[in-house]
Amino acid sequence: MARLGWQVDGPAGAPVLVLGSSLGTTRDMWRPQVAALAERFRVLRYDHRGHGASAVVDGRYTIADLGNDVLDLLDSADVDRVHYAGVSLGGMVGMWLASHAPERLDRMALLCTSAYLPPASAWAERASAVLGDGMPAIADVVVGRWFTPAFAAVSPDVVAAARAMLVGTPPVGYAGCCAAIEQMDQRDDLAKISAPTLVIAGEDDPAIPPEHGRAIADAVPGARFELVPGAHIASLESAATVTALLISHFDGAGG
Repeated sequence: MARLGWQVDGPAGAPVLVLGSSLGTTRDMWRPQVAALAERFRVLRYDHRGHGASAVVDGRYTIADLGNDVLDLLDSADVDRVHYAGVSLGGMVGMWLASHAPERLDRMALLCTSAYLPPASAWAERASAVLGDGMPAIADVVVGRWFTPAFAAVSPDVVAAARAMLVGTPPVGYAGCCAAIEQMDQRDDLAKISAPTLVIAGEDDPAIPPEHGRAIADAVPGARFELVPGAHIASLESAATVTALLISHFDGAGG
C-alpha cells in the first residue's frame, strides 16, 4: 500500500463521496465541482500514488494496486461505504473497486474513462519518455489532447493550471500509472458491477473517445450514459453540466 495525500470538504455526517483524478493530475482537478458537491456530501479527494502529495513508489503499478490504496485510505479514515466518482485513471480505479469491493460502494460515476485502452506500446513509450527526459517531454502533446482549441482560447488559466499539475507529477509515479493502464483490461468485470453507475463522456475527447464510455454503460447492468457536447475532459470544460449530473446521480435522482 502507498500513503495517499487527501483532503475532506463538506459536513460531517453527510454521505461520503470519494473523487479520483486523471493520470498526471492531482485532487485539484476537481476544484470546479467541490463547492457544490460539498453542500450535500462529505467530499474526500485523494491523489493517486506517485501523484500530488501521495507517496512515490518505484516500479510498475497495477489498477489493483491503486484500488487497494483507496481501500486502505478508507480504512484509515474509518469510512465504510462511499459514493465514488473518477475521471480517466480515477474511473479505472472506480471500476476495479466496484467489481472487487462492491460492499464499499453505493453509487458510482465514471468520467472520460475506459475499461481497456490499447495499444499497450503507447503507454510503455510514454513511461519511457518521462523517465528519460522528464515530464516536459510529453506536456504539450498531452495537454493539447485535454482541451478543445475553443476552450483553450477562452480559458488559458485552466489550461495552464492543468499543465502545471502534469509537469509537477513525479516521473516515476506517472510512469508507474502508465504501466497500470498498459496492463489493464477490465471488460470482463463490468457485468459484475452492482453499484448504480453514471458514465459521462466528452463528445470531442480524442484521448478516450465516447465509444469507450458507451461500451462501459452497455456492459454495466442498469448504467446510464451521458454525452457532454463539445468537450474533451468534461469536468473541466463543462464544469457546471458535470456538477449537475453528479449531484443528480448521487442524490439518487439520476437512475
